[in-house]
Amino acid sequence: MLLADQLRSFHRRRIAVPVSDAALVLDVGSGDKPSWRADVLLDRYVGAEHAGQRSGTDAARVTRPLFDAPADDMPFADGAFDYAICSHVLEHVPDPAAVIGELTRVARAGYIEVPEASSAKIIDFPSHLWWCRLDESTEPPTLVFQAKDAAYFDADIARYIARSGVERELTDLLDRRFDHRIVSLPWTSDVLVRIEGTISPQLLEAAMGAESHHRVAQSLAVRLLTGLLTAPSRWRRRNVTIRHDDIVKPELFLGSDAVLERRVYRPRASAPTSHSSVSQ
Repeated sequence: MLLADQLRSFHRRRIAVPVSDAALVLDVGSGDKPSWRADVLLDRYVGAEHAGQRSGTDAARVTRPLFDAPADDMPFADGAFDYAICSHVLEHVPDPAAVIGELTRVARAGYIEVPEASSAKIIDFPSHLWWCRLDESTEPPTLVFQAKDAAYFDADIARYIARSGVERELTDLLDRRFDHRIVSLPWTSDVLVRIEGTISPQLLEAAMGAESHHRVAQSLAVRLLTGLLTAPSRWRRRNVTIRHDDIVKPELFLGSDAVLERRVYRPRASAPTSHSSVSQ
């Protein structure tokens, strides 16, 4: 039953995007494993030099039009998308509330996934800035971000896990019940957010320089399984075209009928922010 539960979880989180074939879908922080259903990608850190912000291969995948832009100031028009996916990104950004504000501005509905705090404290990632949990005492539930004050919840435990060589085994054990490792939040119209504490500049700098945690074999397996399960839907959408000026803010109009291509778009020359992309 455990394998069946894992497959159901994977299908619910990665395959069953609840939109019609006609819907326009954005993946924010798409990284090396963009959603199969995304029509447009957004990622601030595209190159391999930012591998520490990802869990799979070194560089972001440019399989669809990808906008290199900050998630807290997206280049898209209000309501440009029917659905926005943001998976394992918000725990990395300095201002998750601002990113969520942009998600709900550019899309009508979507899905957020972040690591759940108690599991993250067992196997921690120094590239994460926040402990995340869902406060279900409110209606709708509130997504809570508590600022970390150190790279690891307990440095002694982290050192023990590293030197004993049990990190991989422990990760695999926790992943067997992956739904308990994450907060899954489908949303429509709005998202309630609460921020507790602030991130120090020192922790932010350390997080940006953190060592990568690549699991390339797992990433490739996910890609293969996703491809097999979504082939019919992807075939139906193979000729979808999107006009550049139909989705961007008015100040970014090209003033033409140019159609988006499978390449990186850099709509403005701004200094990189601390937005990153990590997919698990």
